[in-house]
Amino acid sequence: MRILVVEDDPMIGPALLIALRQAALAADLVRNADDGEEALANHEYALVLLDIGLPGRDGLTLLSGIRARKQSVPVLIITARDGLDERVAGLDSGADDYIVKPFEMKELLARMRVAARRRPSNDLTATMAIGDLSLNLHNREATYRGETQQLSAKEFSVFEALMRRPGGILSRAQLEEQVYGWGEEVESNAVDVLIHYIRRKFGKDIIQNVRGLGWRIDKASP
Repeated sequence: MRILVVEDDPMIGPALLIALRQAALAADLVRNADDGEEALANHEYALVLLDIGLPGRDGLTLLSGIRARKQSVPVLIITARDGLDERVAGLDSGADDYIVKPFEMKELLARMRVAARRRPSNDLTATMAIGDLSLNLHNREATYRGETQQLSAKEFSVFEALMRRPGGILSRAQLEEQVYGWGEEVESNAVDVLIHYIRRKFGKDIIQNVRGLGWRIDKASP
């Protein structure tokens, strides 16, 4: 699950990346509207956290462009501007919610879940199920054949990516993209290790290896 953060503050942006990654969300950071537009054109995001006061084109201009292109990604404005007129302008431009800095991370994550629920095509808050498999996206718990185990943040990212494509094969690079945001160092054989840990919790049949191509979870679950 990837989140795009569009924030030019040199302290807030990196701090948000750390907090989101600790919450098992891959996150990318850009610092202006042009880079945000490019990121949205080239990557699929579950949600955008958008500052209004960006250098050059402001955040509302970027937001208006997102909605004009019929992109349905949820957008949550994060800003220090707390006036009524600013809030109304943000919501009228197509924002799903508006949160004023400073804020607590717990509240931000809760607002993100609410924004996702408002858009049925987005699965940020859903409990996913395939046959005997289920994954709780709130607490990172996976259940297989009646046994429930807690997944680490990176295990969860791999498992979730595979469950979103039942029967589909995901390559190493595709899974790494779900686990690591831009600028994060990709550990050698990280995907292999994470899949090994998941299999150790549930058994080797839970994730299938397709030699030379990648990994998958069967449509009907093993």
